[in-house]
Amino acid sequence: MFALRRFGIILGLETIKKILKSIGNPQERFASVHVAGTNGKGSIASCLATVLQAAGYRVGLYTSPHLVRFNERIKINNREISDQEVLEAYKAVREAEYGDREPTFFEYTTAMAFYYFGRCNVEWAIIETGMGGRMDATNILNPAVSVISNLSLEHQIYLGNTLSQISAEKGGIIKHATPVVTGVKQKKALSVLKNIADSKSASLYRFGGDFKVRRTKGNRFSYFGLDHAWRDLRIGLKGDHQIENTAIVLAVCELLMKGSDNVPALDIQLKPIREGLEKNRWPGRLEQIQEAPLVILDGAHNLSAVRNLSKYMAENLSHRRITLVAGILDDKLYESMLQKLLINCSRVILTQSKIDRSLEPEKMYPIAKRYVPDVTIVHDVGKAVQHALQTVSPDEAVCIAGSLYVVGEARAFFEEAGMV
Repeated sequence: MFALRRFGIILGLETIKKILKSIGNPQERFASVHVAGTNGKGSIASCLATVLQAAGYRVGLYTSPHLVRFNERIKINNREISDQEVLEAYKAVREAEYGDREPTFFEYTTAMAFYYFGRCNVEWAIIETGMGGRMDATNILNPAVSVISNLSLEHQIYLGNTLSQISAEKGGIIKHATPVVTGVKQKKALSVLKNIADSKSASLYRFGGDFKVRRTKGNRFSYFGLDHAWRDLRIGLKGDHQIENTAIVLAVCELLMKGSDNVPALDIQLKPIREGLEKNRWPGRLEQIQEAPLVILDGAHNLSAVRNLSKYMAENLSHRRITLVAGILDDKLYESMLQKLLINCSRVILTQSKIDRSLEPEKMYPIAKRYVPDVTIVHDVGKAVQHALQTVSPDEAVCIAGSLYVVGEARAFFEEAGMV
């Protein structure tokens, strides 16, 4: 399967439609929520799946990329698909008719996830897009609710060079008469989404307008929604931005509680909502590995996500000396990302994940030198993490960030060491 990477990224729906038809259109056997956006997709999808599971439903979760193991991408009730089940799903998709073009890795994976969910009789599936939305392989769904988390410039070679163009691509997941929940704030992007929603008779619900939050202390907040006000909620994930993500989840829950002509109303009480918000975990997103020294993994992979991480470090780690272990992909705004990250750090260890799109540390070195005097290059991620741990004191902090691929290799290092 990983050899399929050589076919690159090909956006389009014809191949995935043919595959799914050949294996019996398993995506028609379960209800779904479809999640797109720039940042926060995985956190939203994971949180919603955890809440629905706490409410007593059998829930599939499909996300990407994985950090350490392929199995992380496909879960039912928070249990990863087993190796044997991966093999069975792969064989089923391999035998499918797919037309003139061989499927890409992501098309194969999406078809496998839908096959597995259909075979295992999930009631609900929470599906994260891979890239964009309109031509993403997941966009053959007819979901009960569509979600567009937020927007910033990304994957411009595929999605467009302006927020309006990217908004149109993400907004491509909006379906006829299907409600849409969004955290998008930019006026031009919102205007594009509203026009798409209006053209499809789809109601658009906006964070900060149709539903709001009031933050209290730490990871606590109150939610004021479409029909409900839920006070003193607590989330298991760290960072102020996760409260916004959680508000989107709660708005989706409210819509699911109402039901529609095609989907009966769900019974979601406040108790499982509280339980799901507190239990939800999303590895590699402000994930604390140990306390002394403090080690945090955060897959901040673009400028918007880096801003969230920088804010968290400024508010929570200002009393510690911070070592940054950073690796960034070559299609990112690495100069701006490094500048924002290094504001809070005393030194940096530059590294490089094994993926072919990884930026050479030597290119980042002169940029990093502008902001911190102590800059080291260690090409292997595991060795970079080991070097960081060996050269900090217990009261200091190590933050590993810049790419989900770097965080994945770091997490594999910690797993091998028995630390997670």
